[in-house]
Amino acid sequence: MQIEKIKEHINDVLRETDFKNLGERKVGKVRDIYTMPDKIVLVSTDRHSSFDRIIAHIPFKGEVLNQISAFWFEQTKDIIQNHVISIPDPNILVAKKCKPLPIEAIVRGYITGVTSTSLWTHYSAGKRDFGNFVLPEDMKKNQKLPEPVFTPSTKFEEHDRTLSPQEIVAEGLMTKELVNQVESVAKKLFLRGQEVALSHGLILVDTKYEFGLDADGKLILIDEIHTPDSSRYWKAGSYAERFEKGEDPEYFDKEFLRIWFKDHCDPYKDEVLPEAPADLIAELSRRYIEIYETITGKPFEHDFNTPIMERITKNLEKI
Repeated sequence: MQIEKIKEHINDVLRETDFKNLGERKVGKVRDIYTMPDKIVLVSTDRHSSFDRIIAHIPFKGEVLNQISAFWFEQTKDIIQNHVISIPDPNILVAKKCKPLPIEAIVRGYITGVTSTSLWTHYSAGKRDFGNFVLPEDMKKNQKLPEPVFTPSTKFEEHDRTLSPQEIVAEGLMTKELVNQVESVAKKLFLRGQEVALSHGLILVDTKYEFGLDADGKLILIDEIHTPDSSRYWKAGSYAERFEKGEDPEYFDKEFLRIWFKDHCDPYKDEVLPEAPADLIAELSRRYIEIYETITGKPFEHDFNTPIMERITKNLEKI
């Protein structure tokens, strides 16, 4: 989609919903979650979260994230059952109810990152033994790992902690058998993701999965999968040359919007944030659309004739 078209619809965003007939509503960072007696309705909004708050609303972002997840749920359903019942609207996913597991299943295929929990941060500080895997000496930043590694973290704590599978069992969070099953399935999902992404010119670098147990106690894939908000993607075509030169890979970049806010306010302390420039909002929207089209191989299509809430309300009658 041309950026001029996006600018025309810069204010046509889904900020929030408040449907009274869908049960109890819980507002997440990006999604509004409605709990019904027999299912859950997940509405992906256009909210953009950073600094532990909403900093902007990005046109079409909710549709992109929901449709990318829909694509990947379909691509991986032979590996594990997922929570999808139906997708009645570009912004909506109707899901099975289940009991979420208390960990995020993080899988990494490359040694990279700058945060305190990243593999590269720990490795460059001298760590080699990560509990369930040991990394070789002399690895370089952004290098492909010998095989994908499983680095789970806690989910329901104020500050997530990275734990080894052994620590998860020792703390009584999950049984050894369940942890082993989650690790096995997560790695299979990741390898499938890498395979499909590479066929579309992308490297799936790392990602996080969330799992639950269904009514029969069977493992089920929930939440989202392989979206640009839960995964890191690099462009495959330029990776090798840039790695040899010691340059960072080309990647899907949302950071420019965070940087703008850090340059123009204190986003952690200021009660009211300035409004981000329309050009930056439109550019971020364009990038979300571009990665949707790259991953799925399909053009992004949006109904410009019907207001978003009108369309959603009508489509919700189908569930």
